[in-house]
Amino acid sequence: EPEPVASLHPLDLDRLGVTPGQIVTVESRRGKISLYARADDGMPAGAVFIPFCYYEAAANMLTNPVLDPFGKIPEFKYCAVKVTKGGPTPVHASFGGGTLLAAAQK
Repeated sequence: EPEPVASLHPLDLDRLGVTPGQIVTVESRRGKISLYARADDGMPAGAVFIPFCYYEAAANMLTNPVLDPFGKIPEFKYCAVKVTKGGPTPVHASFGGGTLLAAAQK
């Protein structure tokens, strides 16, 4: 993915009045980030998937810092969030494959 995206079920996008490619803000008690909306029929309604690979929209800013009491593993996979339409345009500051390829070709 060249840009930070949030995958949501199409019905959730409809409820928000958002079309794929528009900006959404995903917010938890710990922070908020802006990403581009993506429609994904495979997502359960009411859930959001955000890849962890974007420096400019770091999903870990939203997650719980507590460790699992048994495995001592960070709880990075699940947290309650609110999704709203709009937000600032995500800044493209990470070095993805396209950025590296362009730099290598110079």
